[in-house]
Amino acid sequence: MSTLLVRRARVVVTMDDARREIADGSVFARDGVIEAVGPGAGLPATADVVIDARDHVVLPGLVNTHHHFYQTLTRAVPAAQDAELFGWLKTLYPIWARLTPEMAYVSTQTAMAELLLSGCTTTSDHLYLYPNGVRLDDTIEAAREVGMRFHAARGAMSVGESKGGLPPDALVEDEAAILADTERLIERWHDPARFAMTRIVVAPCSPFSVGRELMRDAALLARERGVSLHTHLAENDHDVAYTREHFGCTPAEYAEGLGWVGPDVWHAHCVKLDAAGIELFSRTGTGVAHCPGSNMRLASGTGPIRALRDAGVPVGLAVDGSASNDSGHLLGEARLALLLQRVAHGPVDGPKAMTAREVLEIATRGGARVLGRDDIGVLAPGMAADLIGVPLDGIGMAGGQHDPVAALVFCHVPKVGFGVVAGRVVVRDGELATVDLPRLVERHDRLARELVAP
Repeated sequence: MSTLLVRRARVVVTMDDARREIADGSVFARDGVIEAVGPGAGLPATADVVIDARDHVVLPGLVNTHHHFYQTLTRAVPAAQDAELFGWLKTLYPIWARLTPEMAYVSTQTAMAELLLSGCTTTSDHLYLYPNGVRLDDTIEAAREVGMRFHAARGAMSVGESKGGLPPDALVEDEAAILADTERLIERWHDPARFAMTRIVVAPCSPFSVGRELMRDAALLARERGVSLHTHLAENDHDVAYTREHFGCTPAEYAEGLGWVGPDVWHAHCVKLDAAGIELFSRTGTGVAHCPGSNMRLASGTGPIRALRDAGVPVGLAVDGSASNDSGHLLGEARLALLLQRVAHGPVDGPKAMTAREVLEIATRGGARVLGRDDIGVLAPGMAADLIGVPLDGIGMAGGQHDPVAALVFCHVPKVGFGVVAGRVVVRDGELATVDLPRLVERHDRLARELVAP
């Protein structure tokens, strides 16, 4: 058995039901599970691994509910810098068609490294194209070396340009083959147990790249196998217009008609979700991955996050793809979420305001709920020992000691001081502890050059 003690933090933000914030707090865990949280004087004084958290804010590891890891290879591509969603995709599809298994593996580790250094300990990834022998397995194997909790979403595209879809025909797959591979992945990798490190998600890409039959059959498969469902929905005006033109309904009606609502489903973006859609998601417990940076980058809009939260819809935070953001800094994304809602909905002291603590809640226990997990997102006995520590002595936090918890999102945090996943230290003294980051970045940049300019 192994034990972990994170001791004497300036404040431990538990995110428990009482939202306790414990000054001079400590966390004690055994075999990756928290046994005690409280003032330092009342907890064990020793452990196999001890982290001195003085001058740190300690909080649950952040949860990233939507990403496209492979897109780290195509950040800031000049031709796609100023396009909205559909134009951006059409510009990048031909580049992504050259993706290789090595690129999928390395980009996964790069994206995960960036997430870990920004406070994330659990992530989802949505891989929806599989050229040149790429498999979802490539990303899962990469994740195991890095040490993050991983919800690997088996995405898919089945309707190409010749059939009215957006992607080129060369990037779509046969629907029967998609379902068969999804079943294989569930059988091979999915762990339904509490504290699981790897789960598989059924995730056809979007209304403009898959057929209704695949969406319906995917939902049936997911529920038969007890796994979650994920897709893009109502991302921008063109997305909504496509759904209305091709299916004669709103995005929310499209989802409902195909069985894509319920507590086992979450949709990315939902920027243009209407009032009826919000009510539907509230009534069914359907979740939303909020991607503020990407939504701003592609000029998609702000998202009705205040209305979703007020209606009780599960909302998590996400960085989205690293070619539509173009960052994978999840704590930075929390800051964007806070500021964007204030720009869109102010005044800041009115009923539509979003507070710093609320956005941290969205980034932790909110994301856990969206992913269907009851074992992460909170620091309490019986929960996973997934936690991070943010140092208060850096330049970005200078002068922010009046409320160090709020300062985590009002100020800029370049990277966390430490990160722990399942009781294992994966970030130590602000550096990644599981892979050689300089070598990884060098390899990633070489592959990015090969992909974009072969």
